[in-house]
Amino acid sequence: MANARQRQEGADALELARLGYKQEFKRAFSPLEVFGLVFSIFGLFPSIASVLTYALPNGGPVSMVWGWAVCSFFLLLITLSLAELGSAAPTSGGLYYWSFKFASPRWRRLLSWIVGYSNTIGLIAGVASVDWGCAVQLMAAVSIGHNQEFSATTGETYAVFVLILLLHAMISSLATAVVARLQTVYVVLNVLLCLAIIIALPAATPAEYVNSASYAFGGFVNFTAWPDGFAFVLSFLAPLWTISGFDSALHISEEASNASVAVPWALISATSVAGVLGWAINVALAFRMGTDLESIMNSPIDQPMAVILYNSFGQRGTLAVWSVVVAVQFFMGTSSLLASSRQTFAFARDGGLPFSNILYRVNPYTKTPINCAWFAAFIAGLLGLLAFAGDAAISAVFSLGVVGLYIAYIIPIISRFAGGTRWRPGPFSLGRMGFPVAAIALAWMFFSIAILLFPSDPAPDAPNMNYTVVVLGGWLTLCLVYYYFPVYGGVHWFRGPIANVDVGAGDESDSKEVEKAGIEEEGSSVDEKRNSAED
Repeated sequence: MANARQRQEGADALELARLGYKQEFKRAFSPLEVFGLVFSIFGLFPSIASVLTYALPNGGPVSMVWGWAVCSFFLLLITLSLAELGSAAPTSGGLYYWSFKFASPRWRRLLSWIVGYSNTIGLIAGVASVDWGCAVQLMAAVSIGHNQEFSATTGETYAVFVLILLLHAMISSLATAVVARLQTVYVVLNVLLCLAIIIALPAATPAEYVNSASYAFGGFVNFTAWPDGFAFVLSFLAPLWTISGFDSALHISEEASNASVAVPWALISATSVAGVLGWAINVALAFRMGTDLESIMNSPIDQPMAVILYNSFGQRGTLAVWSVVVAVQFFMGTSSLLASSRQTFAFARDGGLPFSNILYRVNPYTKTPINCAWFAAFIAGLLGLLAFAGDAAISAVFSLGVVGLYIAYIIPIISRFAGGTRWRPGPFSLGRMGFPVAAIALAWMFFSIAILLFPSDPAPDAPNMNYTVVVLGGWLTLCLVYYYFPVYGGVHWFRGPIANVDVGAGDESDSKEVEKAGIEEEGSSVDEKRNSAED
C-alpha cells in the first residue's frame, strides 16, 4: 500500500514537473476529499438560505423549483468543459495557465494576466460573500433567540464578518493533511443537513403553511417592477451563486493524489449531487413555506430561510437547525478561503501579483501558503466594507463572485478551441462532444454575466443600482493599468507561467514536455526569469 502511494506521488510530481513546476505541497487530498472541498464550497442548504432573497421576489415557487432545474443543467456543462482542461493540465494555476498555453502567442500574456486577476478577485469575492452570509445568519439566530425583537446593525454584522474571516485565515493556514481531513467532516454535515431539511420540514410544518402541488410547482409571484419573464431570469442569481466556485478543485491539483483523474471527477460529481439535492430542497420549501411571501421577506429576522424554518419548527427547533446551518456555512467559508489562497499562491509564483516575492512563500512547518491565506482574507474584508453603502452594494459582492469566475472560465475555454495549439487530452475527455458542450457552456456564461449585471429595478437610483459592474470594472481597470503602466507595468516583465524546475539539465524529454506546456524559457535560467518577474 505504501509503495503504491509512493509510486503515485512520484507520478504526480513528474506530471507537475512536465508542466514546469516543482512539487512544493504535500499531496494529502484523496479523491473523496477533493469532492468534499467542492461540495463544501457549494454549502448547499446554507447557500440556498443566503440567496433565497433573490428567488422569492422574482417568481416565488416557480423560480425556486424550475429556475434551479434550468441552471443546474447548464452549470453541469460548464463543469464538463473545465474538467477536460483540469485533466489535461492539473496545476494550481489552472485557468490562467491554460489561457497562456492555448491562446495565440500574440495575446497569451495579456489573456493570462486578465484571467489570473479575474480568477483571484472572483474567488476572494466568493470568500467575502460566504462569510457575509454567515455573519447575517448568526445575527438571524440572535434575532430568533430574542423573539424577533433584535435587528443587527450593519456595523455589528461587519464586526462578526471580520471575526469569521480571521478564524478562516487561521484554519486555512493549517497543514494540508489537516484541512484535507476536515473535508470529510464537511461533506457528512452538508449531506445530513440537506436530508434533514428534506425529511423534517414536511413532517413538522403546521397545516396553515402547507401548499398545494399546483402552487409549489406553478405558483408565480413577482414583487419587482420587471416583467414576469425577466423577473424569472433574474432569479437565476440564486442557483448561479450557490453552485459556483467549482474551480476550487483545480486550485488544489498540486495537493491531490492522481489529480488528472480525481479533479475532473470531483468537479462533475459534486455539481451533479448539488443539482439534485438542491432541487429537492427547493421543492420541500415550496410545499411548506406558505403563500404569504411578503411577510417572509419583511420579517424582523431579516433572513427569509430562517423565517420559513421558524414557521415550521418554532423557536427552539429553528435554533437547533439554524446552529447546524451556521456551522456548515462557516465550513463553507473555510474551504472557499483555502481555494482562494491556492490561486493567489499560483499567480504569485509566476510573479503576477504585487508583492509576489512575499506571497510566494510556503511555510516550512505547515507546508502551506500562509501569507496568501491572510492576503485573501484581508482583501475579502475590504470588499465587505461595501455593506455600509447599502444592500445593493453588498449584493454586488455576491454577483462578483460569479461574474469574475465566469470571465476566468470563458477565456481558457475559447483559447482551447481558437488558439491553434494542439489539444492533448488527459484521462478524462469528452472526445467529439467537447466542442458542442463548450459552445453551449460559453453561451450560458455570457448570458449569465449579462443578467447578473442588471439592477433589481428597471428604473434604479443610487441605493438600489447593481454595483457589480462598478466593482468588477474598477478591478479590471486597475489590473490593465498595472499591466500597461510605463516602465514598471506587467507588459515589460510578465512572461506568463514561469518554470521553477530546471528540466533542461540532463533530461531532454522533460524539457520538451515543458515546452509543449507553453512555458517560455527565452534562453534564460529559471532564477533569472523569476527575479525579473518579482522586480
